[in-house]
Amino acid sequence: MPLLDQVIEKYPKAVRVVFKNFPLKGHKYAREAALAALAAGAQGKFWEFHDLLFENVRRLSTRKFREIARELGLDMARFEKDMNDPRLAAAVRRDRSDGLRAGVRGTPTVFINGKRLHKRNLSGFQARIEKELYRARPGTR
Repeated sequence: MPLLDQVIEKYPKAVRVVFKNFPLKGHKYAREAALAALAAGAQGKFWEFHDLLFENVRRLSTRKFREIARELGLDMARFEKDMNDPRLAAAVRRDRSDGLRAGVRGTPTVFINGKRLHKRNLSGFQARIEKELYRARPGTR
């Protein structure tokens, strides 16, 4: 089971995952991959598309994005239209700007309540989450 799924399973009421795009400048298909995932998200398939992108990270291309979209049963005309939607492009730019302001330099970068998580394994997540939950209790800080 992927790590984030384990974290969500352990803390179903305490954890909310927020994904931000941070296309790396040196990655030829990063921006297009972000747009493709958001276009898939417009049809309710963001996470499925996201996961398939990472499974195919060495084979990314415009053609591969369309192949994944077809595999997920997306409406291809809508997918193509959404890939070119200026609002999605603006969302990717905004996410990247947010990341730069937060000090993100690479991917993946994980934050919990605004604090960068350095130990990105289950015990690292648990330790940080437990610390944040403790701090959130009335009378503690």
